[in-house]
Amino acid sequence: MKVTFFEDRNFQGRSYECMGDCGDMHSYMSRCHSCRVDSGCWMMYDQPNYMGSGYFFRRGEYADYMSMFGMSNCIRSCRMIPMYRGSYRMRIYERENFGGQMYEMMDDCDNIMDRYRMSHCQSCHVMDGHWLFYDQPHYRGRMWHFGPGQYRNFSNYGGMRFMSMRRIMDSWY
Repeated sequence: MKVTFFEDRNFQGRSYECMGDCGDMHSYMSRCHSCRVDSGCWMMYDQPNYMGSGYFFRRGEYADYMSMFGMSNCIRSCRMIPMYRGSYRMRIYERENFGGQMYEMMDDCDNIMDRYRMSHCQSCHVMDGHWLFYDQPHYRGRMWHFGPGQYRNFSNYGGMRFMSMRRIMDSWY
């Protein structure tokens, strides 16, 4: 897994190669306006310590990612998403602490309202795989990465109410 960050757009200026999680890019470079993902899938954040808005990057070149994603701030931290090759399974819940309606998912869902008649999802239990959650239907809007674990309350994630989910597939790496 490797990503190279550049100070300026179009892969210009000083660069920094990253091969794992980085909680604060400022110690390596003062700004970052382009990047090249050589391998792996990554979540990039516009604040240090994996805070702020998150953006998903996969293998490819991003000559001007701020314009591409409509970002107002540079990347300040990044986290590598481990490759996963297995089945995908999670339970989503209408309310916090695994309350309300529950549905088990094993594939992508572009709109939980249409598919499950749920107005939103406020907690989940990811049993298998890595998933991207979006606050709007059809995989749009703000996003968050969830790996295996129990997530009892999405208020820790800016109070987002997730409306669509997709699996992070090994073919993306």
